[in-house]
Amino acid sequence: MQKKSLPSLIKEFGPTVFLAILLGTSLDLYFVGKKMYMFPIRPFPEVFSFNIGFTFVALPFLALVYLNMMNRVSKWGRVGIILMLSLLMPIVERFSELFGLFDHANEWKHIYSFYGYLVFLSVIFLFYRLTNKEH
Repeated sequence: MQKKSLPSLIKEFGPTVFLAILLGTSLDLYFVGKKMYMFPIRPFPEVFSFNIGFTFVALPFLALVYLNMMNRVSKWGRVGIILMLSLLMPIVERFSELFGLFDHANEWKHIYSFYGYLVFLSVIFLFYRLTNKEH
């Protein structure tokens, strides 16, 4: 396996990671603004209503891990990864709530997170494939 240079890695993954950050930030701002959820513990709470640590550090890293996994499996493996991660996210949210990192409004249904991540992960991977087509 040939090792890629940093510029080629940025060219390959940069647009998709940027899209993930943009979508994650937009969705957080929307749902926090609608008071559907909030982040009780977050960096710079007087400036940001969402958790910039997750959005600008964890999300890009997780997007890279996700894209790397998706590149290593077959079409059905990709479907499985998207479904598994989408099912896992409501569980992760519940644990985040137990640790005080995340809080949902009473009307929030965790099935929303399943469908949201299903769409989010699919869009991210489709965008990655679109921006990395061989010509």
